[in-house]
This record gives sequence, C-alpha cells and structure tokens, in this order.
Amino acid sequence: MADVSHRGTDLAGHPDTMEMRARYSRVMGGQDVTLVDAPVFLAGLYLAISPWVVNFTASQPTLVIHNLIVGVAVGLLALGFAVAPERMYGLGWGLCAIGAWLVVSPWVVGSSPDAGVIWNQVVTGGVIFLLGIVGAALLLQGRRGTR
Repeated sequence: MADVSHRGTDLAGHPDTMEMRARYSRVMGGQDVTLVDAPVFLAGLYLAISPWVVNFTASQPTLVIHNLIVGVAVGLLALGFAVAPERMYGLGWGLCAIGAWLVVSPWVVGSSPDAGVIWNQVVTGGVIFLLGIVGAALLLQGRRGTR
C-alpha cells in the first residue's frame, strides 16, 4: 500500500521536483509568455465593450452582438495563453485571422457603417493582428531555442 502521509510542506524531497523544475523552465524559459497575455486580454475586453464605448448600439445591432462574441472569444484565448502557454501559443496565428476579420467586419456584418465604427474595428483588429504576430513569433523563437 502506498504511503500517503503528509510529513511536511517542504517539496525539496519530493520525487517529482526535478521534473517540475524542468517543465517550469521549459515553459517560462523558452518564451516570454507574459508579454502577450495581458494585452490580448485587454484587447478582447475592449472589443466586447466597444459598442457601448463608441456608441454604435442603435445603428449597428448585429455588429454589437458580433463584437461581444468575438471579444469574449479573444479574452478566452488570452486566458488560455496564461493557463496553458505551451498548448495555446499555436493559436497566435488564429489571433492574426481574428484581427484581419475585424478589419473587414464592418462591411460584412454591419450595414453602412459610420466613421467611428470603421475606425474602432480597424484599430482594434490591427492591434489584435499585431499581438497575434508577436505571439506566433515568440512560439517560433521558443521552438528554435529548444532544437
């Protein structure tokens, strides 16, 4: 039967300590994972609340729902980057696709958008696109460093 008694709070003698340290250094050492997480989350949060900030709720009701859903999705991606970076950084290219979509979305989703809506979508989409490129570049840099 296994010994499951708790002898103390010191993990120095734990058999998996070396493996945990190696995994931590692999995740944190190969990539600067904290560089992209917070800006992506803030961009997603802004995108979700932007219809009320820019005040296009009455003129573009479909774009309001669109921005809310896509903003929540970007925020969830950012949380994924923070929680499981080694699994999620491949989705940096997905952020690039979302950013490009946001640039064209006023004309695809909305009808006759005004200048404020267009500038909001283009700037927010450009920021998310650039953050996606940074995340993908960090992934490629981390992969080169481990080879």
